[in-house]
Amino acid sequence: MAEHTKRIPVQHIVGFVLSIALTLLAVWAALGSNLSTTWIIVSIMVLAVIQAGIQLFMFMHMTESESRSGHVPWNMMFHGFVLAAIVVAGSLFTMSFGHDHNGGEHHQQEQLEQHEQHSGH
Repeated sequence: MAEHTKRIPVQHIVGFVLSIALTLLAVWAALGSNLSTTWIIVSIMVLAVIQAGIQLFMFMHMTESESRSGHVPWNMMFHGFVLAAIVVAGSLFTMSFGHDHNGGEHHQQEQLEQHEQHSGH
């Protein structure tokens, strides 16, 4: 039987530490910085793109298939980026247009007025 040697997954550890650092940097930008809202959003999006790259190359083994076949799997990368763009666009759309900006107060007021009209008050 082949001898199985234990090795430390250095690439995974480095990727994990970088991901944690980028996440903490994004949290600081959102909660602790004096940046304007526009710059906070831009910085978080840039950090997200960097973190997505780290995830692809450190955890998804994108460079392993390059060493075997001699080329980068651009097809797989393209589909991953398209899927990520759809998720981000859908999330932004939902956050922008998916809820009542008055917290439902306007609808509650209309219901109260209709109830009062029907009950004769």
